[in-house]
Amino acid sequence: MADLPLRGPIRNEQSDALSQAGVLIKDDRVSRVGSYSELSKIAREIGASRIEYGSNHICIPAFIDAHTHICFAGSRVRDYAMRNEGLSYLDIARAGGGIWDTVSKTRNATQAELKDGIMGRLKVLASSGVATVEVKSGYGLNVEEELKMLQAIHSASRDSGLDIISTCLAAHIKPKDFEDSHKDYLDYVLRELLPDVKDRGLAQRVDAFVEEEAFSRDITFDYLSSAQKLGFDLTVHADQFTTGGSALAVELNARSADHLEASGDNEIELLARSNTVAVALPGASIGLGCAFAPARQLLDKGAILAIASDWNPGSAPMGDLLVQASVLATFEKLGNLEVIAGMTYRAAAALGLNDRGRLSDGMKADLLVYDTADYNEILYHQGTMKPLELWKSGQLYYKKKL
Repeated sequence: MADLPLRGPIRNEQSDALSQAGVLIKDDRVSRVGSYSELSKIAREIGASRIEYGSNHICIPAFIDAHTHICFAGSRVRDYAMRNEGLSYLDIARAGGGIWDTVSKTRNATQAELKDGIMGRLKVLASSGVATVEVKSGYGLNVEEELKMLQAIHSASRDSGLDIISTCLAAHIKPKDFEDSHKDYLDYVLRELLPDVKDRGLAQRVDAFVEEEAFSRDITFDYLSSAQKLGFDLTVHADQFTTGGSALAVELNARSADHLEASGDNEIELLARSNTVAVALPGASIGLGCAFAPARQLLDKGAILAIASDWNPGSAPMGDLLVQASVLATFEKLGNLEVIAGMTYRAAAALGLNDRGRLSDGMKADLLVYDTADYNEILYHQGTMKPLELWKSGQLYYKKKL
């Protein structure tokens, strides 16, 4: 993926794939990519260890899941059953489901229990080739519980061996037990939570859900502007059911605008003219049975498109990024390189990371080995072909059981 563009469409013939190639790794970085015979000679001269796979294997950059909610407790299986019977989001919430159901269960869980849940889900992601994972809070919705979530995320990051990018999503919904207004709640988060998060180094990013049943554009603008002044990077849950969030993300120069299922021509144009990464979340579309983000239009207009799983207990419980991306590709007519780019270096851009997502000199040695001679096979099998190996920071992290 070394020479492919950051934005806009990619044709499959633009592939810069090398044949009979090798990757030379020093410490946790790619030192060189090139002819296997040439690199093998260098390896002998410097006494490096060598692993040979044969001509029926390929190597690509490891995947980056730039939007997840994998810190949670409990299940929303009842929501799923009710939704498939035709009940609306509001009907489910009135029946005791929805985000508040997960908030209640997450508040009742210990920090250790939340960490255990994250660690289990990280194993699933690693087996699918994910080496860098963004994880949000947002099921605590008060100072104590949000800190508990962020501490669990931090602990899992330290112990998992994968790279976890933590995001504070205290602006998920206004909690039912907060009696004052939506603006008062965001002011409370700004005053009581975010400075503590910053001081403890628990997150460098802040997210907000801009939607009618969550937070309006105007009060979210003030909240995110203030968070930005505190030194946080921004991302926005945007245009999932109604528009407005993506325009806010662009205005604030947020790293990304995520969801975008409701985005129309105006929103597509705004994103295409900006450096804000458009993050499609096909798992939510599959889970809710709604339209996909307009990925093809975004690319054709010149936007930066990433693809993430949105793994959460409510709308996107599957958690399999590659399956979801394969489905999105079918319905949005995305080329295989566009999909892989959306899960590698373009996903890295959504997280503000410029040191991974490509196999080139100096990049993090996060890579996947597949038991196939053709990278097109990966998406042809619609996500069921899993990597043979995941290498993280130059070390073998996961090997598929045969």
